[in-house]
Amino acid sequence: MSTKITNYDGGVITVPQKVVRPESVEELQAILKDTELFPKPVRAMGSFHSLTPCASSSGTIVLMSGLKKIQNIDTQKMALTAQAGLQLIEAAEVLRRHNLQFMLNIEIGNITLGSAACCQTKDSLDGVEFGQVNSYVTKIKWVTPTGELREASLEESPELLYLVRSSYGMCGIVYEVTFKIKPLEIVRFNYLIHNINDLTQERVSNIIAANESIVCWTVGRMVVIQTRNRTTKLKNSWMADIRRQGWSYTGAFVGKSIRLYTPTTTLKNLFENLWFSMQRFAYRFLSAIGGFSLYDPDKIINYERTPPSARYAFTFWAFPRDQWVNNLKAYLEFSENHFKKHGFRCNMPLGSYFIRRDASSILSYSHDGDIISIDPIHAYSDVDKAGWDFFLQEFNAWAYSRGGIPLLNQSPFVQKRHVVDAFGERWQKLSDWVKTVDPKERMLNPFFKELLL
Repeated sequence: MSTKITNYDGGVITVPQKVVRPESVEELQAILKDTELFPKPVRAMGSFHSLTPCASSSGTIVLMSGLKKIQNIDTQKMALTAQAGLQLIEAAEVLRRHNLQFMLNIEIGNITLGSAACCQTKDSLDGVEFGQVNSYVTKIKWVTPTGELREASLEESPELLYLVRSSYGMCGIVYEVTFKIKPLEIVRFNYLIHNINDLTQERVSNIIAANESIVCWTVGRMVVIQTRNRTTKLKNSWMADIRRQGWSYTGAFVGKSIRLYTPTTTLKNLFENLWFSMQRFAYRFLSAIGGFSLYDPDKIINYERTPPSARYAFTFWAFPRDQWVNNLKAYLEFSENHFKKHGFRCNMPLGSYFIRRDASSILSYSHDGDIISIDPIHAYSDVDKAGWDFFLQEFNAWAYSRGGIPLLNQSPFVQKRHVVDAFGERWQKLSDWVKTVDPKERMLNPFFKELLL
């Protein structure tokens, strides 16, 4: 009997023939070896926060929640080894008790360590060196499509690790990972306010040079550059709880409610403009009080209890750092014209992540240089899902025309031409490698089959 599984935001639905939850590596091996009882494609699934069908399958879904043990915390080598089904926020809580933390404490804490190890992620507020979680993975163990055990490590097989870090489960099912860790830190966030008309690329570069990292939020034509630096003291740390509440509930709930319950378009736009004004005021308030500081892992957000009425979706495209201001201004023109023509606009702040050059994985979106992304974020409901989907496709065409780089798990409606042009020879190399490790296409679902060369 088939089971319907829906991803976090409700935008992806998959109906596999079999859903299994193994609790040992031996069970994983048995699943992959038995091609009759467990039909292909076989896809591992963590918390299903992906915004594309990368984890979908009409065959077999392997739920990884039965493999969540921490195998070792090595305080000499500063490494955590754990099973792949453990969520980032769960592992971070254990590390915290030892006054330790991950190198990157990304906002979506429900990502499983296996997903973080073999998919692309993003983080600017810890991205002092690298902004992708898999760049700090030093060893990955997996079960191959034929049920054999394999591993890749930074010490013994860096070339293989370079591929597996971007494998998206196409080389088999990851069951154990090792991450670099470090002592617990306090970080400080400050907020610099700019009007888009006054913002220059030189100004952005100077801010990057003067801080450990930045992330940017755009509301209307106000651009907020949020800086990140280490510190030794907590300041206004009560803001951390408000921040988590805002992202895990309030922001999306208010935006979605305005769309759902406002009776006329005129009133809807009026209330939405008021909501945008309140968001701009909040950022100005943060700037006025000198920002706040918190223990670094406290910026991880747990979305497990967030109801459907308060969930949001987004997309991610990366652009060269030195072109970001021009691209941001062009995006605002694109989005404003789209609103005038089609009546749709995003109801949450636009995100932009600064990520340093990082060639740790073959599909790194900053492989060739520093990037700053453009990430439309929207809390949709049934009344505007069609508008959001259409906007995403129009945005993809816009981003593609400007040389953007998408993510396979975070850029809805991604197409083959998008990834071929974005990754070039690296996409061909990954495609060729996937064919060698899975010639019978045991792990290959229609999503990846359409994209690979």
